[in-house]
Amino acid sequence: MKVTAGGVPDRVRATVGGIPGRVRSVFSGGLRGPRSIRWRLTLLYSALFAVAGAALLAFTYVLVATTEPSLAGSASGQPSLDEVGEPAGPAAPPKVAAYVAERLSLLRVEQLHQFLVESGVALGVMTVVSVALGWLMAGRVLAPLRTMTTAARRISADNLHERLAAPGPDDELKAMADTFDAVLGRVEGAFEAQKQFVANASHELRTPLTLQQAIVDVALADPDASVESLRAACLRVRAAGQEQERLIDALLTLARSQRGLQRREFVDLAVIVRARVPEGGPRVVAELAPAPVLGDPQLIERLVVNLADNAVRHNHPEGEESWVRLWTGMDGGRPVLRIANSGPVIPPDQVAWLFQPFRRLGAERVRKRDGLGLGLSIVEAVATAHGGTVEAWPRAEGGLSVRVGFPPSVSTWPPPATSGSSGLAEVAVERRRG
Repeated sequence: MKVTAGGVPDRVRATVGGIPGRVRSVFSGGLRGPRSIRWRLTLLYSALFAVAGAALLAFTYVLVATTEPSLAGSASGQPSLDEVGEPAGPAAPPKVAAYVAERLSLLRVEQLHQFLVESGVALGVMTVVSVALGWLMAGRVLAPLRTMTTAARRISADNLHERLAAPGPDDELKAMADTFDAVLGRVEGAFEAQKQFVANASHELRTPLTLQQAIVDVALADPDASVESLRAACLRVRAAGQEQERLIDALLTLARSQRGLQRREFVDLAVIVRARVPEGGPRVVAELAPAPVLGDPQLIERLVVNLADNAVRHNHPEGEESWVRLWTGMDGGRPVLRIANSGPVIPPDQVAWLFQPFRRLGAERVRKRDGLGLGLSIVEAVATAHGGTVEAWPRAEGGLSVRVGFPPSVSTWPPPATSGSSGLAEVAVERRRG
């Protein structure tokens, strides 16, 4: 048998190398240790118990070993010879005294050894018991985690409405479950926004696409089409394309606001409203005071534009007295935008419908040429994304009043002065019908 340089025979080396992969994986997995957190906690508890018990045993052994036994008195409390003052008998010979001392020393060593062995056995038994108790305790501690894991595995894209809803005290595990539920809520909102966007886009784009196809088919079917008729068809196709562009832009804004904020900076509602006061149309009265908001400037500007456009569009027709009032300022420490307009009387039970996509009073679908039916839906989505609220109520004389409140700003305001920043002082703007 040939021996290699390392001292291991070739036959043994070949035998070890021929161990099946499954066996090697078992041995290697055993060497790596248990992967279950329950086993790791159990071993941790048992190891701590064994270390503490060994330390206590060593400390007790040192105390007993360093304490000299006293033979002056008995364990029953009888007085010693020194206390009585009389000798118990003749003095023992020196050899006898040495023999007795040696025997006592050997007896003491034997007793210490017996104490150490018995204590070690007791410690070993209790360590085994601690493994069982640690296993039970770890299972009890991890039971809520297993429940949450099972519930989390059940949740998929089809049932994102389900939540862990972990019971029990407000400890770390419940905090983790509540955080997971909050994440599920945000994911569910994103999924719903995506599905709503796809549904709205597919439904609303069908009409202009069908219109475009019909225009092109009619133009192509006319064998005597003139340049003027083809030009008119092209203009109609372009108008339909512009309508699609407006619709897609509105849908993207709605989906973006429902997805959450990606950008935050301070903006003043007064500055935005003053720059977006409608020109012409109804008489506009604006009372603007500083109202700082921390959020996405583009989304907030879109909110203001949509409110102003809706107030102008859904108003009395030309020839009748019509007006729009805008107000910005602080109300209870919160930046607020209020807008009201004249117009037709709105039933109170129909106000909520105004905030539904593509819905308007009197019709389920909004397909007017001057509007897309997404204005107030975008307003509500933008306000919600900023942690704000939207309240609307009909006016008895006709028209609608809308109040948009944003969370209070905690940072320093106003920002450093810049040229053209005229929204920091209270202003009043009035524009009459042009």
